[in-house]
Amino acid sequence: MTPEQLATLSAAKVIDARGTACPGPLLEAKKGIGAVKIGQIIEVKSNDVGSRKDLAAWAGKVGHEFLGFLEADGHDRLFVCRKK
Repeated sequence: MTPEQLATLSAAKVIDARGTACPGPLLEAKKGIGAVKIGQIIEVKSNDVGSRKDLAAWAGKVGHEFLGFLEADGHDRLFVCRKK
């Protein structure tokens, strides 16, 4: 998705994992994805640069869709759509 499209998304659940190091944001995403329905989106806020790669790899591996990320004030906003 383009940054413009990502900016318009409304996440069903927002997970604030700022201040946690790897694998913290990934573990929080794994826990949080179960709290939303199939087709809904979670947003993970993280200031761990590795989260970009980690969340994308995890989503692909388990069958969810990594939509992308936006850079915000000192952190990333990462978006994952639950697919199963």
